[in-house]
Amino acid sequence: MMISSESIQAAATRIKGKINATPLSFDPVLNVYIKWENQQKTGAFKIRGALNKILALAPWEQERGLVAVSAGNHGLGVAYAAKLVGAKATVFIPEKTAKNKEDAILNYGATVHKIAGDYRQAEIEAQNYAVKRGATWVSPYNDAQVIAGQATLGLELIDQIKPFDAEACFVPVSGGALISGIGLAFKLNGIKTRIIGLQSKNSAYFYSLYHYGTMKNIVESKSVADGLTGGVEKNSLTIPLVRSMLDDFILVDEDEIEQAVAYVWYHYQVIIEGSAAVPFAAVLNNKLPVKKPVLIITGCNIQVDYHKQICERWKDSF
Repeated sequence: MMISSESIQAAATRIKGKINATPLSFDPVLNVYIKWENQQKTGAFKIRGALNKILALAPWEQERGLVAVSAGNHGLGVAYAAKLVGAKATVFIPEKTAKNKEDAILNYGATVHKIAGDYRQAEIEAQNYAVKRGATWVSPYNDAQVIAGQATLGLELIDQIKPFDAEACFVPVSGGALISGIGLAFKLNGIKTRIIGLQSKNSAYFYSLYHYGTMKNIVESKSVADGLTGGVEKNSLTIPLVRSMLDDFILVDEDEIEQAVAYVWYHYQVIIEGSAAVPFAAVLNNKLPVKKPVLIITGCNIQVDYHKQICERWKDSF
């Protein structure tokens, strides 16, 4: 399924002025562009897709109430958008979701249901709840309007890098909406650059789908990149998009992610979450040598004490 250039442009128009156009910088030492999407409203890119989806709904669809599942950042985007349109939002989260993300969702006025088990379990319960209540389901990734919303990040990059000389784009992957959206924005605007997906070895669901066409043998364990954990819904729109558009998909380990979180703090004095650090983890460990990639830094919603622990642990590395 192809999402049209018109639907991506419509998303950009729809959310303009309601989100931040986030900064782009260039680091000549690492020879990388850095897209600081951690400076987005709600502290993460997810607001783009959630907001586009919810603003595109008919009033009666908003009034039925909105239901979502989230490891944190999508829930924040949905709660923010729901508040904006005056709708009721209910967000299902896995029991191990970071406390700061849960608190932030509640602060936007959403109802939170904490589910025993992992992300996939929370997703199943959330979908069942939406069906039973006749509420409107807002998927974090398996939705054309959500993907079109995330594609606006790609449009921003095209405006910011002129001429577009980035040889690759390094993107963290969970459900695949962001990397699908960026890939579509590039393709539909004639930008020829390599699209590289990144995940943690501890939750390599989409990596396995991309390389082997299955998630069957994946055993998930705890990851500092908590926003990238959880399996992908069967028949998700993002599966064929990711498999057709990506040039490569690579994994980083937990130490490499922690090191990257600390590196960004010590070199730029910027706090980023583990999920956002995977592009830096790849660059710092020379996982995929390319000239002048653009690194998508997806969010900053990490527990303050956890961030301090990580930086303390790695301070002698720099």
